[in-house]
Amino acid sequence: MTSSQVSEATEAPEEGYERGLGSRQVQMIAIGGAIGVGLFLGAGANIAKAGPSLILMYALAGVIIFFIMRALGELLLYRPVSGSFAEYSREFLGPFFGYFTGWTYWLMWVVTGMAELTAAAIYVNYWFPAIPQWVTALVFLVVLFVANLISVKLFGEIEFWFSMVKVTALVGMIVIGLGVLTFGFSAAGDTASVANLWQFDGFFPKGVGSSLMTLQGVMFAYLAVELVGVTAGESEDPEKTLPKAINTLPWRIALFYVGALTVILCVVKWTQFAAGVSPFVKAFAMIGIPAGAGIVNFVVLTAALSSCNSGMYSTGRMLRTLADNGEAPRAFSRLSASKTPALGITVSVAFMGIGVILNYIVPEKAFGYVTSVATAAGIWTWLMILVSHVLYRRAVDAGRLPASSFPAPGGAVCSYIAIAFLIFVTGLIAYDADSRVCLYVMAGWAAALGVGWLVLKARNPEVADRREPEPEMEKVG
Repeated sequence: MTSSQVSEATEAPEEGYERGLGSRQVQMIAIGGAIGVGLFLGAGANIAKAGPSLILMYALAGVIIFFIMRALGELLLYRPVSGSFAEYSREFLGPFFGYFTGWTYWLMWVVTGMAELTAAAIYVNYWFPAIPQWVTALVFLVVLFVANLISVKLFGEIEFWFSMVKVTALVGMIVIGLGVLTFGFSAAGDTASVANLWQFDGFFPKGVGSSLMTLQGVMFAYLAVELVGVTAGESEDPEKTLPKAINTLPWRIALFYVGALTVILCVVKWTQFAAGVSPFVKAFAMIGIPAGAGIVNFVVLTAALSSCNSGMYSTGRMLRTLADNGEAPRAFSRLSASKTPALGITVSVAFMGIGVILNYIVPEKAFGYVTSVATAAGIWTWLMILVSHVLYRRAVDAGRLPASSFPAPGGAVCSYIAIAFLIFVTGLIAYDADSRVCLYVMAGWAAALGVGWLVLKARNPEVADRREPEPEMEKVG
């Protein structure tokens, strides 16, 4: 470690982490977070529901995600901590909200891990239909668990290459799709046309209402973009790497989501897609490149494993933050010899194992169940980021806190717009009978956390005291 890295390490309360994530790794973690199973697998069902208008839904949600990430970026450069949004919730809304957000983000990643394991098992089933889904899910769970225990550098390296595969493949798909549209080669060449975006019952074939109902699935596709905030305590140079990672988000969304979906829906008419099948695999099969479909299947497999890998990383860190604040068993605050929160990772992986059981009991419904719960937990996390940002801006305007070196454009206005949008999406979830179950789960989760908070306060009244950030941190930004 250089002397500057040592001084940076003292700025985070999670002192003891290895700052082993370099710029290229943080960049790829940010990119990888924006390309996951929600796009590769979930888009199939959403295309069937909304047709070409799904492109507009991804673009709309992408703008909101950028607002959220710029709000988070401003907070991160005010005070870069590994606990990230849980720490900001604690600082600006009070200890209970820090506790609630930390545990809810942990839940989000545990159930997202289940979803990714389910998706990975479905992808392997493409090549080996005889292998039960639960067996594949279990094997992947164990392999990634071992990798996460070794070191943060190994996590970062695995994530870098997983993301590299996804990015290269998506760019390749877009180029091939444009080639089919321009030169008309392949089996899909005769029918490939930009007119496919409106020829089959229009751009909104199922109506605007049906298109809006896909927003909950679209938001799931964007889960994990905030993961870059969790890396703050382990980044070599957060003041340089984090703004760069966040500012490149718009073009990533434009290229990988809006661009890729637009090309695919021009090459293959939307009526050909269905739930449970990756639209990317389907498109390559329709183009007539059998090997291409296999390659894409491998790519979407790495996307699922990448996200599961990220889930193991973030859950261990969030449990350690909770333990440091007296909101989880003290044992979770210990680091292993390799400077990883090994116990937190182990317990989180054990809970992800429930996904293996779901794959055994209800393999056809496992993905839908867990994605809806993950989306609800993710919306709460994003709301806490936005509300914390609004309160931080008020404190800066009042002269109580130093300004961040990375202010969000538009100040708090964009955060208010994003808050309204997330409340609207929650209303859509409540309206949809299939996804409404996740709100019942979240209500039960909130009740359990409420009881847990009362027990914590009874045992240790100091846990409810609002603590000021350490002076060293306020120098940042």
